[in-house]
Amino acid sequence: MGTSDIMPGISGGTIALITGIYDKLIRSISNIKFMFFKPLLKGDISEFKRQLFEEIDFEFFIPLGLGIVLAVILMASIINFLLGNYAAFTYSFFGGLILSSIYILYKQLDAFNIKAISVTVIFAILAYIFVGLNPMQTAHSLPILFISGFIAICAMLLPGISGSSLLLLLGQYEYMINVLHRISIIEIIVFVLGAGVGFMAMSRIIKYMLENHKQLTVATLIGIMLGSMRIPLQHIVTAPVTSLPICLIIAIIGMAIVMLVETKFNYELI
Repeated sequence: MGTSDIMPGISGGTIALITGIYDKLIRSISNIKFMFFKPLLKGDISEFKRQLFEEIDFEFFIPLGLGIVLAVILMASIINFLLGNYAAFTYSFFGGLILSSIYILYKQLDAFNIKAISVTVIFAILAYIFVGLNPMQTAHSLPILFISGFIAICAMLLPGISGSSLLLLLGQYEYMINVLHRISIIEIIVFVLGAGVGFMAMSRIIKYMLENHKQLTVATLIGIMLGSMRIPLQHIVTAPVTSLPICLIIAIIGMAIVMLVETKFNYELI
């Protein structure tokens, strides 16, 4: 998830879906209600610990968080090298991952009826248009950074929508990369706070939609992921013709990996 999150055009939610942890991720986040602060304010440490471990799945979040942080630290330079020198091949691999993920979501539909098809087409068009928008010219004030963090993290929870692409669109991607490089504590804290609020809000919305409107939600996610294929395709079609067979082979390898993982996890949404 960390590797994909630093790549504009690829969603961390897509990787969560591929590896079979998406459902657990959404449930675990939405289960956090911060009720453990109440006994802490009363000085009841034992009750605070009990509620803290009851609400927060540390066995899930600690390895997930460490994996994401390590990926951001270790993979950033590798991804930049691959994108700079082998962009078509890199995006072919991720394109294969996305296509297989769409197939996994398709299997979650009880019936691919007119309603589901219409929702899929509408959101595919919207996502296709959205990922092709030009970056906005925005300021870098603290309120803007808070909002950017909120929006970016919401996207990262949705398969098919890249948080990095949204930061690019908002004109904050390069600025935040520089902020991290400079270790500007105040700006990092404000961005993280915005991301935290978005994390909690979007997880509850997704959980509600999956529990109460699963078919339409799955159709929406399929549409978003189809539309997001614009990014990989733009890099693939601009590659030399002689590279296209290699791109196809790499995409097939990516699809095969997802199919193997999906077979192992036998994944199903809420």
